[in-house]
Amino acid sequence: MVDRKGNGVSFGNVLVKPKGSQSVVAFTHTDNDGKYFLELSETGHLEITFAAMSYKAVSLIILVEENKKYIHNVVLTDEAMTLDEIIIQKEKPVTIKKDTIIFDAKAFAKGNETVVEDLLRRIPGLNISKNGTIKVGNKEVEKVMVEGDDFFEHGYKLLTKNLNASAVDNVEIYKRYSNNRLLKGIENSDKVALNLTLKKDIKTQWFGNMSLGYGVVSENRYEVRTNLMSFRKKVKYYGIGNFNNLGVDAVGDVDYIIRPVNSDGISNIGDTENANKLINLNGFRPNLKDDRTNFNNAELLSLNSIFTVSPKIKVKIMGFFNSDNNTFFRKGIDSYNSGDVSFTNFEDYTLNKKKTIGFGKFDFNYDISKNQMFEYVAKFNHQEDNTKTTLLFNDENTNEKLRENNQLIDQKAVYSNRFENNKVLIFTGRFIAEKTPQEYYNNFFLFQDLLPVGVKANDVRQISENKMQFSGFEAHLLAKKEKGNLLDMRIGIQNRLDVLNSKLEFADDENVINAPEGYNNKVKYNSGDTYFKTKYNHAFGRFAIGANLELHQLFTKLEIREENQSQNPFFINSSILALWEINKTHTIIGSYSYNTTNAKILDIFDGYVLTNYRSFEKGTGEFNQLQSNSLFLNYKFGDWDSKFSSNTSFNYYKNHDFYSTNTLIQPDCSQTEKIIIKNRSMFDLKADVGYLLSSISSIIKIDVNYSKSNYKNIVNNSDLREVKSETLILGPEWKSSFDGFFNYHLGSKWTITEFKTSVINKNTDNISFLDLLFVFNKNLNAEVQTERYYFGNLERQNSKYYFLDLRANYIVTNNKLSFSLSAKNLFDTRTFRQSYISDIVTSKTEYRILPRYVILKMDYRFYKWLSIKIAFLKLPLPLFFAIEIDIDYICAKIF
Repeated sequence: MVDRKGNGVSFGNVLVKPKGSQSVVAFTHTDNDGKYFLELSETGHLEITFAAMSYKAVSLIILVEENKKYIHNVVLTDEAMTLDEIIIQKEKPVTIKKDTIIFDAKAFAKGNETVVEDLLRRIPGLNISKNGTIKVGNKEVEKVMVEGDDFFEHGYKLLTKNLNASAVDNVEIYKRYSNNRLLKGIENSDKVALNLTLKKDIKTQWFGNMSLGYGVVSENRYEVRTNLMSFRKKVKYYGIGNFNNLGVDAVGDVDYIIRPVNSDGISNIGDTENANKLINLNGFRPNLKDDRTNFNNAELLSLNSIFTVSPKIKVKIMGFFNSDNNTFFRKGIDSYNSGDVSFTNFEDYTLNKKKTIGFGKFDFNYDISKNQMFEYVAKFNHQEDNTKTTLLFNDENTNEKLRENNQLIDQKAVYSNRFENNKVLIFTGRFIAEKTPQEYYNNFFLFQDLLPVGVKANDVRQISENKMQFSGFEAHLLAKKEKGNLLDMRIGIQNRLDVLNSKLEFADDENVINAPEGYNNKVKYNSGDTYFKTKYNHAFGRFAIGANLELHQLFTKLEIREENQSQNPFFINSSILALWEINKTHTIIGSYSYNTTNAKILDIFDGYVLTNYRSFEKGTGEFNQLQSNSLFLNYKFGDWDSKFSSNTSFNYYKNHDFYSTNTLIQPDCSQTEKIIIKNRSMFDLKADVGYLLSSISSIIKIDVNYSKSNYKNIVNNSDLREVKSETLILGPEWKSSFDGFFNYHLGSKWTITEFKTSVINKNTDNISFLDLLFVFNKNLNAEVQTERYYFGNLERQNSKYYFLDLRANYIVTNNKLSFSLSAKNLFDTRTFRQSYISDIVTSKTEYRILPRYVILKMDYRFYKWLSIKIAFLKLPLPLFFAIEIDIDYICAKIF
């Protein structure tokens, strides 16, 4: 496709329709040179149309025969159009505008989508994991916005798992996204973000939905899900409610909401700082969908607001409350085999955890001027967990109790100034305070060897608290040089104070009789870091090279039981990166880095702590800095819309010294001490390949992941033993994209794991699935989901498991009322066995699964449900908002 001067017309549209029909059977767009390629499954007389902005469209009728190739060149003439009273718009399923790709939601919806996550699974180029993580290709998205505003940052799963799919008009992918608007055009960003635009007829009013479901076969199965929204220009509200006992996690990973990490390294000071817990009583779930093993009773309420106070001031307020009661069941057989150690433990384990989370966030944004902005973010989190377990261990009954809570206060202020067109200066300050107290109790005593001769105990108690306080300040300069070269410099100071206290007690009938030496901690660890970092990227046409240098001066002080140590090491970290963009479809990236990392509080405490009912751990008791280097290579072919695409990466890591373990394993208990060992290496190779078969409207994908590591440890006072591990994962998939009533998605994943020491542990697992979608008409559709699991280390009669789920949807009134019937686990599998291996143990574990149930759901979408008047009282700082709510009416007839 060229113009009259012979220049290629880029991003022109090429559409093919049967002669006399308006149904598009194939489409594509031209590249930068005006070239295009189409593979057609249709034959006969077809109409091919060439169109581009500012050019007159050209249509041709061609006769297409099977297994023949055709070349059609076309010259477009300029056309100036003046649209007066009539606007002609042609809807396209995909629109590309520089770094933005826009998908028309209704063009990809199949009719059975409930929430946004379901819709995104239909969009080509988007990969959604089973837990809801969204990737564009292999790159995870930074955030998912609604109408350009971000409610949840990296905790976008709260949005995508609850917002109704029918409200979405377009899905926009932003490439080279910048979190800070002043960095647009300066930073070399590879970040990706999504934006959801809503349908025009609902944006200016209150709207939402109420979904009610109850079990019609199984007793007491229910789900209530509601959204209430208003997205006006100056005030935006979004409320979420979710109550269910179907195993559905409506939050996703809550840490992504409370502790989001800014992956670009800009204003991310303190993002990775947190206080860890010593004991974690959680049910480790098998490799199944979470809603199969998650016996829950969840209550979620989230209220979120964005106020545009003035053209320069925007305020975001988020409130989040989550309560859940989880029950977990497990039976296990652990066979230990390492050198002279050989024994087997039997467990029958039931866990009940009640947790409540209250989280609040205040985000104040002030656009001081076109080139200056200020942001202040304050967060508060309070979480309480109460856990009880009933355990039958080697025919002995034991009960555990664990009370714990987390209190977090986090404040951050960022000032940005684009003082020149190509230079930005950013100042960031942050303060974090967090503590995690725990009280543990066990009524069964396994540690007789720790008591004096003749003394007996019944109970075990451990009281602990890990407190962390972080403060830091950083100045950051980014300067865009000639030809797009970027200079990145920062200087900063950080300080972290950790206080760890723990005490282990043995009791008899509530009376403390012993607190063994070496099983308590009183540690204070202060680590300060003054640093200078610089990075420079230089481009030579399609080739670019970057270098990074970091200078760190540490000031550390360690106090253990009132004995002080101090150390002030200086170290340098460095890296180099090269990028070669051969052309639009071929890119090669390589990097090498050398790093030194400082020890954390959980690496250096010197007293044993109880980490579960039969395991103790302790650190090294001294300062350490560990050195490592790494090599990364990546080759990328194609893009999201390419007929053939692949992404291959290779990582190699070399730890010159690393934390390993010295473990004493006994049938009743184990003790693990961290030690430092020289030389560990590991590498992994990942590759994914995708191919579009236009002739059958299907996509074939193959994922391959191979990793290998080599490290050393000590078990039961042995000499250093070498451990080699290998893992191979192979996963092919085949997914159709027909326009008709039927579509399918099938795939399989093989996982082969091997550990080599003096003995060899090997395991092979397989997961396969087949999903079928039937769209009978615009009002009725049905979906069938099947899964097969195979575990090579289990007995033959227990090595295979099958699952069947069904879902049917009937739309009574378009965009208003619909019904669905959902059936889970129709084969009524009640238990599920899985095998795990490591360098010292082979485990065969049985889990309890939610039994078969059938639930009937009704979803009602409402508009103009409430009329809410917002009045702002502008007062001197602090600024208060007064919200006057007038309920004009509540619909008398909701259904």
